[in-house]
Amino acid sequence: MSTAVHFHDQHVEGAGGTFRDDVIQGLGATPKALSPKYFYDERGSRLFEAICEQPEYYLTRTEEGILAGAAAEIAALVGPGALMVELGSGASRKVRLLLEAMRPRRYLGMDISRDFLLKSTRRLAADYPWLEVHAAWGDFSRRLALPSGVEGRRMVAFFPGSSIGNFTPAEAEAFLSRLRRALPPGSGVLVGVDLVKERGLLEAAYNDAAGVTAAFNLNLLERMRRDLGAAVEVDAFQHRAFFNAPASRIEMHLVSRQRQAIILEGQRFVFEEGEALHTENSCKYSVAGFQALAARAGYRSGAVWCDDQALFSVHYLAND
Repeated sequence: MSTAVHFHDQHVEGAGGTFRDDVIQGLGATPKALSPKYFYDERGSRLFEAICEQPEYYLTRTEEGILAGAAAEIAALVGPGALMVELGSGASRKVRLLLEAMRPRRYLGMDISRDFLLKSTRRLAADYPWLEVHAAWGDFSRRLALPSGVEGRRMVAFFPGSSIGNFTPAEAEAFLSRLRRALPPGSGVLVGVDLVKERGLLEAAYNDAAGVTAAFNLNLLERMRRDLGAAVEVDAFQHRAFFNAPASRIEMHLVSRQRQAIILEGQRFVFEEGEALHTENSCKYSVAGFQALAARAGYRSGAVWCDDQALFSVHYLAND
């Protein structure tokens, strides 16, 4: 099998929803907000991989432990011959545990960061020469379509890292519904879901002592400057992350230290001192709560795996 990666460009220019368009809309909104998908340019993707190594960030190591222990059971549940589709593939570390247990013939990684996607899928192709590797560059949160050439009778979509939590519950339900319609009957979805827990543990995970998450958040402003030519004083903002208990979510914000303005294409977006740009939600669920959401999206909940401390969960959802 060739180690070449089959690249599919699903990035749609000029169709609305570009970084520029969304920045202008988000900075002009009340309150100001921007989608977390824009964290993931090449530098942001590298910073996120560094976040995953921080001692406070339990999510990655806990999910990897769950997958390592359950990989054989997952492979038996999925069965042979399924196409593996990884959504938000990033560095494609966790999926290796599944590839080695399942031995699928084909793999498709989908991600919004083109350069990072190509690097990670090329590593996979080199490390698993028996695997046909495909890479689809695009915003699957906006337009979810499988590229031609990777159709199959059965697929398993892998959505790790509790990225489903970046959607509000209503958005998560709508996304899972779109995913179900994109997958052939008999397919499944394997999704990592962070669980509700003690506030201190949650907030520490998003406020690591090394300041990596702060740099990741502030990189959004750096990206505005690099990619859009915005005039912005990055040091005049600070990272803030806290648990919003009524909404059951971590929120990340960039808070203005003073009265100032971001200037983009001649437009001034004024921030008062203490005003925030809301950059991310990370919703936390109970196992039963997420299963109910999945049922509303049309899935049958199958197996659920959790760690011994009930920090994190991995769900198998069947698309019967």
